[in-house]
Amino acid sequence: MNRVIIYARVSTKEQNVDMQLSDLKSYAELRRLNVVEVYIDYASGAKSDRVNYQKLFNDVRKRKTEVVLVWKFDRFARSTKELINALEEFNSLGVDFISYKENVDTSTPAGKILFTMISAFAEFERSIIRERVIAGMEKARVRGVRIGRPKIPPFTKQQIIMLKASGLTYKEIIKKVKISKSAYFEILKKM
Repeated sequence: MNRVIIYARVSTKEQNVDMQLSDLKSYAELRRLNVVEVYIDYASGAKSDRVNYQKLFNDVRKRKTEVVLVWKFDRFARSTKELINALEEFNSLGVDFISYKENVDTSTPAGKILFTMISAFAEFERSIIRERVIAGMEKARVRGVRIGRPKIPPFTKQQIIMLKASGLTYKEIIKKVKISKSAYFEILKKM
């Protein structure tokens, strides 16, 4: 019997989650899924501080379930991008995803093909974004804009050497001269 975690969400405490839970628990019973946890968030879909949503992902990552069951996509994810990222993570962990109202189940052949199509569109979108970023950087280079971290001035490098010689720790030095830990060690390596 597969273990399932049920996730439900309503936008406010005044709204009722009973209909979602009733449908999802009945579905789990019909499919002979063992409900190991039920997470409910009372938060707008636009908010990113959904505590139980994070707990769900922690449980998935700890392999406490084989299936995540939700009532509808929009009760689970705030955006298509968030949904795709979640589905990709579930897939990589071998966890199936079921959306009750949309009748999507990634454990079925139809659900797998839908997931594959969603993933392909997400990869296509990432490729387009990557191409735009590269083109933008090239355009900036042509205009003479320097790409990358700014160079650390020689006087700052000297200051670092003097502060190190005075006995300060690297944490104190990087805080004082406002550089990153990696930049600090790179400077020391070159000196």
